[in-house]
Amino acid sequence: MSVAPEVRKEGPRSKRASILTAAIEQFGEVGYEHTKWASIAGEVGIGQTALYHYFESKAHCLLTIMQLELTDSAARFTTGTEGIADSEEMLRSAVAASLHGSPIDALQRRILQNHMDILASPRQSEKEEAERLHSRELVAEIERNWTNLLKSGMDDGTFNADIDPRVSARLVLGVLVSVWRWYRPGGPMPLDELIDSVSDAVVRMVRA
Repeated sequence: MSVAPEVRKEGPRSKRASILTAAIEQFGEVGYEHTKWASIAGEVGIGQTALYHYFESKAHCLLTIMQLELTDSAARFTTGTEGIADSEEMLRSAVAASLHGSPIDALQRRILQNHMDILASPRQSEKEEAERLHSRELVAEIERNWTNLLKSGMDDGTFNADIDPRVSARLVLGVLVSVWRWYRPGGPMPLDELIDSVSDAVVRMVRA
């Protein structure tokens, strides 16, 4: 299992990566509301007070997980679409890049989508608010990326230009987001098959 690359920058004695991994597993499988902060400390093998060296609250940890996933999502889009000229091929590659990942990636994405509402309101904690604002910037960046991709395809006649590209991007992102509400690694549908099905559905949605 792995967490976002930013976590790996911590020193070799840091428990931050282990705490995030334990939190992702518990928030994703048990639910954020049902996860006890102390149980994460127990999973990592540290005292509960030691958690506060890394995260000042359970909510701070949640917002960090969400920000890391959004950062990774923006990076996957860039990597997945780089160097591709054909609009449909670029769209399919962007969809594949958004869905590929490990079981813990699936949990992290489920956590993000289950708790997007936390980004709507300011936080009293300075650290929580910093993560929230960064996450909101990333959400806007991701939406712009998808909007620009679809606008480019509309301009060259590949995609339906009768729909506002921003609306079209939000519809596509809605389909991708919905996957993490029901998809379970190891389930009856292999991930590669799921990606093909979702890619076909998205292309049919936007094709001219």
